Amino acid sequence: MSAHTSQTELKLIGKLLLEGELHCETGLHIGAGKGSLEIGGADNPVVKDAFGRPYVPGSSLRGRLRSLLEQSTALAVPSELVYLSKRKGQEVRIHQSDRPEDEICLLFGRNSGRMERVSGEPMDAVTASPARLTVYDAPLDLESITVQMRDNMDDELTEVKSENAVDRITSQANPRTLERVPAGARFRIRMIVDVLCEEDKALLARLAESLRLLEDDSLGGGGSRGSGRVRFSALNVKWRGRRFYAEGAEESELLSGAGTAEFQKLATSPDLGSKLDG
Repeated sequence: MSAHTSQTELKLIGKLLLEGELHCETGLHIGAGKGSLEIGGADNPVVKDAFGRPYVPGSSLRGRLRSLLEQSTALAVPSELVYLSKRKGQEVRIHQSDRPEDEICLLFGRNSGRMERVSGEPMDAVTASPARLTVYDAPLDLESITVQMRDNMDDELTEVKSENAVDRITSQANPRTLERVPAGARFRIRMIVDVLCEEDKALLARLAESLRLLEDDSLGGGGSRGSGRVRFSALNVKWRGRRFYAEGAEESELLSGAGTAEFQKLATSPDLGSKLDG
């Protein structure tokens, strides 16, 4: 439970930088929509940058981390969910509350205003909270796509997985294709947590929890069919206090070349607060 209250004052203490690698243990599909279909191409292409290279959008990674935390803390229930969109077939429901100690809303931010709940009376949120967590787009490490991998893929950087949807009455197969970044690919991740008050230091434990949850879940589409298993490694954690920006003080290296277990030990350490000064 967070120690934040409605009277907590926000003033930048510093920023925690988390950088590392996201490894694809199985093929990864983060869809680009169907607007970029080409003749003979996959039915479901992956998102690519302007140079045609797959990447992991920061919004996709951030949204998945948030949803896993909402589920693990029993906040993904109708009474705690609000609609961001009610467009038929494309409904978007997320958790949001007006509780000052709500760690999910503190870490990922919340807007003020009137919102319709999935169940119950509409919520009139009066408190806006700035997001502490920023997740950047994760570019592909091209060196992770080896020559041997390229020789066995359908494209220079991606593979195409064929699937069948089978009608339960007629047994007729409906083939479809899914473009994926292959297993073995690596992406370079970068996240920043703004620490705006002493109480924010406890939010790092939530970030560590979400990373560990994702490693035993999936990212992107087709997770229940084998896609999207990922692992974090080579995590480097640095602290830049307010004096780093105001006076050019040195940054502090808190962790180097670590996995999620080591990061969680750091984030839950009783003496973490003393390491994060201005």
